[in-house]
Amino acid sequence: MLSARRVLAKINSRGLATVSGLTKDSLVEMNLLEKGNYINYKQQLDNVNIVKERLGRPLTYAEKLLYGHLDKPHEQDIERGVSYLKLRPDRIACQDATAQMAILQFMSAGMPSVATPTTVHCDHLIQAQKGGAADLERAIRLNKEVYDFLATACAKYNIGFWKPGSGIIHQIVLENYAFPGELLIGTDSHTPNAGGLGQLAIGVGGADAVDVMAGLPWELKAPKIIGVKLTGRMNGWTSPKDIILKLAGITTVKGGTGAIVEYFGDGVDTFSCTGMATICNMGAEIGATTSVFPFNNSMVDFLDATGRSEIGEFAKVFQKEYLSADPGCEYDQVIEIDLNTLEPHINGPFTPDLATPVSKMKEVAVANDWPLEVKVGLIGSCTNSSYEDMTRAASIIEDAASHGVKAKSLYTVTPGSEQIRATIARDGQLKTFTDFGGSVLANACGPCIGQWDRQDIKKGDKNTIVSSFNRNFTSRNDGNPATHAFVASPEMVTAYAIAGDLRFNPLTDKLKDKDGNEFLLKDPVGVGLPVRGYDPGENTYQAPPEDRASVEVVISPSSDRLQRLTPFQPWDGKDAERLPILIKSVGKTTTDHISMAGPWLKYRGHLQNISNNYMIGAINAENGEANNVKNHYTGVYSGVPDTAAAYRDNGVKWVVIGGENFGEGSSREHAALEPRYLGGFAIITKSFARIHETNLKKQGLLPLNFTDPAAYDRIQPDDEVDILGLTELAPGKNVTLRVHPADGSPTWETPLSHTYNAEQIEWFKYGSALNNMAAVKASK
Repeated sequence: MLSARRVLAKINSRGLATVSGLTKDSLVEMNLLEKGNYINYKQQLDNVNIVKERLGRPLTYAEKLLYGHLDKPHEQDIERGVSYLKLRPDRIACQDATAQMAILQFMSAGMPSVATPTTVHCDHLIQAQKGGAADLERAIRLNKEVYDFLATACAKYNIGFWKPGSGIIHQIVLENYAFPGELLIGTDSHTPNAGGLGQLAIGVGGADAVDVMAGLPWELKAPKIIGVKLTGRMNGWTSPKDIILKLAGITTVKGGTGAIVEYFGDGVDTFSCTGMATICNMGAEIGATTSVFPFNNSMVDFLDATGRSEIGEFAKVFQKEYLSADPGCEYDQVIEIDLNTLEPHINGPFTPDLATPVSKMKEVAVANDWPLEVKVGLIGSCTNSSYEDMTRAASIIEDAASHGVKAKSLYTVTPGSEQIRATIARDGQLKTFTDFGGSVLANACGPCIGQWDRQDIKKGDKNTIVSSFNRNFTSRNDGNPATHAFVASPEMVTAYAIAGDLRFNPLTDKLKDKDGNEFLLKDPVGVGLPVRGYDPGENTYQAPPEDRASVEVVISPSSDRLQRLTPFQPWDGKDAERLPILIKSVGKTTTDHISMAGPWLKYRGHLQNISNNYMIGAINAENGEANNVKNHYTGVYSGVPDTAAAYRDNGVKWVVIGGENFGEGSSREHAALEPRYLGGFAIITKSFARIHETNLKKQGLLPLNFTDPAAYDRIQPDDEVDILGLTELAPGKNVTLRVHPADGSPTWETPLSHTYNAEQIEWFKYGSALNNMAAVKASK
């Protein structure tokens, strides 16, 4: 089997041919790497027509893709925001940090092969320290045990394996596996990146991925559809990143929860496929289930450039009936953005929805006492590492260099894939970056996810960094809670690195050249796709071998990185009484607060060890401190994981109380596995982020919501609680929280809602979705 790298190299060397003569009955492979996996547009269109006849209304583009993948379109209940859909994804993608636990769970299912095409991508475990080659070599040495496990497990279970150095999962998927109309699930919250190629790509927890690996349909609450109408055309310093930065400011971090964002309007056809991917990628930051652009010519161009012309031609055959929204379709909400007047935006600090247009940044930064010196500018990541991004950033640097100006800030470049790195090395942009003083990091996530050994400041130093990444929660990039992290386009990041000042506006503010003369930076210019084609670079793909039976997957019993899983205990069939509150968290409680990344990533395959980071970043309502809670029975203060383990070891179940959008951010299911391992029973909040709520259900924990938000304020960290009505737990039926105040005042009750359906209730009863799957399998 040829690798995509080698196939692409052959195609690029001979030029791209136009494919013709395709019909609806043609067999077209999904990608260049696998044989026998064909695009199934015809069946998906049949499903859509069944649904349209049942619903009697036109469908949006996103609805067509969803309903085209229904398991049973004739009988599926369909109501946006209400029904649970049973879907059949075309593909699963896992990054190495989440793949460990997903594969460990799949191994316990006892199946010889995945039932749905799956890939694993090594991108999360490479720490940025010295530079690309040195950091990659170090990561391979430090993570050898994990990489060997993943490589052999992938070979054993018929999974494609992308080695360290390949690039970031989302860029690899876009370059090799994404295509219009596909439904992909991925164990990373930024999986929606592939929506830029006209498909539905949805981030999930590992347990969801395991279901699909095992051949089961995937369940998703029918999303509402938010339509974003783009009009006009961007110009000058404005880039696709500014569309999503602007949108985040409109919707906030929870405005997209339970919805798919679908872009439409004449502005959609005015920019590149990779620009669309940037926008879809960061849709995760508004809580959206996913984001998608309708199939258009920019996608055909990208498919041509990546050696997949036949897929683009095949998509054209189905464009009118399947790969486009129906005239007259309706959205649950419509937001309009005028690209003609859109300014560059800078979002942050500490949250990706605090949006400031560049014309207001000077005023806002000073008013808020944000650190004005930009210490580091970072471009790249899965969000902004396309060839177009790199050429536009390089054009700004070349302009500055022509005036004898270099960066005042440290400047890092993270190529999104080996293909991007090799292409910009060949075409000269890489040299432009290094001559500028930039440090080129490995083809990996790096600082974007906290894999950054930052040396230019001390922890606690108040400072500013600006990146083209997607997420900027407190401490996320460098582990320093005092770092003010801002998110912008690669163009704006580069301008800030040149000026070294957060007040700088490249549209109006002048710089001084080497001789002290003032000049204005020229508008950035770039190339959407490389004129000479992509250089595939080093071959980093491992296909599954023909003989998989002889492959051995070895996990050392003494490993501190990998640990086989033991099934959780089932529910005891009783209401829960007199449970202590482990912690009542205040403020934003993201998955980074619940289960930190950075140095903890190395324990993603070892549940016992990684559970030592549970909720250590959350702020305790009792004392305003992180990782310092009181044991309800001894009165001793200790870390959150230690206190939880003490409860568990004494047979005491516990609950967590949280606020709005609890668990926003990453898809990491460890944020649900850890409280289950530590003896948790329920997580009670004002509201949940979608993926985290599902992950909690999958692991047998109860995610419950206050129907009266004031109850959150009334309940105190020292109180005890009962959860009543569990013996009659049913879809749509509230349970009751009875609170026993620590101050001796009368008990009080408040209703708690949930989003369980009948099947999910079985997960709770059996102790986890995996336990339920095993029980069903055993009964057959």
